[in-house]
Amino acid sequence: MFELRSYITNDAAAINALAVRCFAQFKSKYNDWDAFAKRLEKFSELAESSEIIVAVKDSEVIGAVAYVPPHAKKAEFFPNNTPIIRMLVVSPSARGLGAGKALSEECIKRAKRDNCCAIALHTSSIMEIALPMYQRMGFNLYGPAPDIFGVKYNVYSKRIA
Repeated sequence: MFELRSYITNDAAAINALAVRCFAQFKSKYNDWDAFAKRLEKFSELAESSEIIVAVKDSEVIGAVAYVPPHAKKAEFFPNNTPIIRMLVVSPSARGLGAGKALSEECIKRAKRDNCCAIALHTSSIMEIALPMYQRMGFNLYGPAPDIFGVKYNVYSKRIA
């Protein structure tokens, strides 16, 4: 099994590399993979404005997500004062263990802690594992988000109160 814990600065290299590795399966979909990969390599910088949660199995980081609290600055296409789930990544070798769902549920738990009635995220239909998982968890289409390097994204939200 795996455990969830809060990010520590020693996790930076692992989560940055994990983000690139997880998105690499979609590299042909993005019109400038190199530029996008450089952004992914900065995942750990989200710790400045977010709470990063990591999933660890046998001392290895197998997943990570950023919980962006309601008061933190976020893109204008998200609902006002709504926390968001950002950059959920799970190692391809660890998929099927439930880490993605557990990380998402931890973000929902933190949104409840923050007395929020909803939580949001943005994802793409190319995310053939993540998007159906979010939909099974009760996330519904909220509206469009800007494309990311040529890939169409949408915002999804879930009522939690």
